[in-house]
Amino acid sequence: MYNDIVGFSLTTPAWLHTFAEVGTDAGLFLFAALFVVAAVRAWRGPARDLALVIAGPAGIVGAYVVSEVVKLLVREDRPCRGGVATIAACPPLDDWSFPSNHSVIAAGAAATLVLAWRGLAWLVFPLAAVMACSRVFVGVHYPHDVAAGFLLGVALAPLFTLLLVGAVTPAVRLARARLLGGQSEPSRSAPYANPSAPYAEPPLANRSVASMSRSRMPGSE
Repeated sequence: MYNDIVGFSLTTPAWLHTFAEVGTDAGLFLFAALFVVAAVRAWRGPARDLALVIAGPAGIVGAYVVSEVVKLLVREDRPCRGGVATIAACPPLDDWSFPSNHSVIAAGAAATLVLAWRGLAWLVFPLAAVMACSRVFVGVHYPHDVAAGFLLGVALAPLFTLLLVGAVTPAVRLARARLLGGQSEPSRSAPYANPSAPYAEPPLANRSVASMSRSRMPGSE
């Protein structure tokens, strides 16, 4: 399958070659921009939604680290070794093939964005799939490298994000309180606790009780 895909890619126009090479990295910048838009959108929403956006990149990094560990364990050579003609230059010898890191990052970004903004699913998942498949199109990965990377990103990035969101949400609430109000939560103590506050008459019910008590005291008549 790899040879068929690469053979077909070489017959496509030169502009498509450029688009396939540049598009993968450009797609990562587009995902970064979507995280910024999602953060602005979630700013006045529930604190957990904004925390999901903030924790998302950390979840992606966690999935990427796992993929790097798998690469070092599997140590699969790139398919472009051995003089195979490809659109992209073959990576260095110590840059292993399985799984595809680009696929991990793209799929992880899509999955974590959808946690906080479900309406993006129609855009981000197809975009991630195209970015992943382009790695085979340009000749630097086998199809199974891309499939494994996509599954790792979709599964692990949201998992790591959800593990972190519980710690990030209180920080979001605190940051909002300081930026919007600049004051801590009001005290629930009674208004008479402050001796410097101006005198205020007690409520009517309290005055009635006090009057009844005085009227029942000996010698009050």
